Amino acid sequence: MATAPRDFYEVLGVSKSASQDEIKKAYRELARKWHPDRNPDDAEAEERFKEIQQAYDALSDPEKRKQYDAGGFAGFGGGGFPGGGFQGAEGFPGGGFASDLGDIFSSFFRGRGQQGPREQRGRDLETEVRLSFDQAMHGTQIAVSVPTTGPCPTCHGSGAKPGTSPRVCPRCEGTGIDAQSQGLFSISQPCPECGGQGEIIDDPCPTCHGSGITEETKRYRVNIPAGVHDGSRIRLAGKGESGYRGGSRGDLYVTTRVAPSPVFKQRPDGNLEVDLPVTVAEAIQGAEIEVPTLDGTKTIRIPPGTQHGSVQRLRNEGPPRPKGNGRGDIYYRIRIDVPKELTEEQRDAVEKLAEALNGQNPRASLLGKTARSGAEGKVKTDG
Repeated sequence: MATAPRDFYEVLGVSKSASQDEIKKAYRELARKWHPDRNPDDAEAEERFKEIQQAYDALSDPEKRKQYDAGGFAGFGGGGFPGGGFQGAEGFPGGGFASDLGDIFSSFFRGRGQQGPREQRGRDLETEVRLSFDQAMHGTQIAVSVPTTGPCPTCHGSGAKPGTSPRVCPRCEGTGIDAQSQGLFSISQPCPECGGQGEIIDDPCPTCHGSGITEETKRYRVNIPAGVHDGSRIRLAGKGESGYRGGSRGDLYVTTRVAPSPVFKQRPDGNLEVDLPVTVAEAIQGAEIEVPTLDGTKTIRIPPGTQHGSVQRLRNEGPPRPKGNGRGDIYYRIRIDVPKELTEEQRDAVEKLAEALNGQNPRASLLGKTARSGAEGKVKTDG
């Protein structure tokens, strides 16, 4: 005994007052869920998918929906649709269902191996260049050699032996797609006759064996902008792998590897830092000292009483910033240089300095705070 068909609104999970947009949205969600491609070898899913298609075809067409609302299934002649029986996508006037189905499931087919046009863009390539610190800071031009592919010089990219040409695939008529009807829906896949290329090469090129491309080595001169750091990437548009069957070339990405400097350290903020040793006397009295820069030397002032680890900044003497936005800075971190061995004269001078400072103890305040903290803790404990 045949099972009575369910109400179309119930099948799609919408109310009878639902708008056309609401009906379409509900259909898309259900069709994705129950599509046979997502539920292989599931008879229940296939039946559910057919039911969803049938309901959507009736409710998405204003005239059919009007007939259905007026008389239910009886309004369709007892067969489900005018003219008797469910005919599938090709039997629907206007092709509305077919166009919706193609739009909704095109992503399914692409993910299952369907190929696009025969022309394909070439792959992007990557290479590395090694630079000295000075080259990275001032910019340079460097040569690179990149193994890649190019159009076959024998067939000029056609893939066919010289004097012959590829012919249009008779099965797919050049589309590269083979559409097969399976009941109520159609599934597209790469044409098995031509492998999805849309054409057949009867006599392949002896050099490239029908691919249309051959291996080659490209040599380029790369302009390295001033101020690059280790790991910077430079894009050379159209210098990547050759496209397939006349497609555009990919891009080439050049990654810089910068040798460390014995003087300058690159900071994450794009500035530079230098460890600057000063003598005890310079730190105490202050001094004007010569410091290294990228372009030579400059003189900076160390104020009296400069502490170990303090920082002096020299503005606009660092590496050039990207896109011509000026230059960075150089930070000089003070390192007080304490001699490990003293001459007799130096030792006498240090002793005289200690006497002149009246035996100052820079740790006195620190010890005093520790003593007060201990006393307070003892009072609280005794209390």
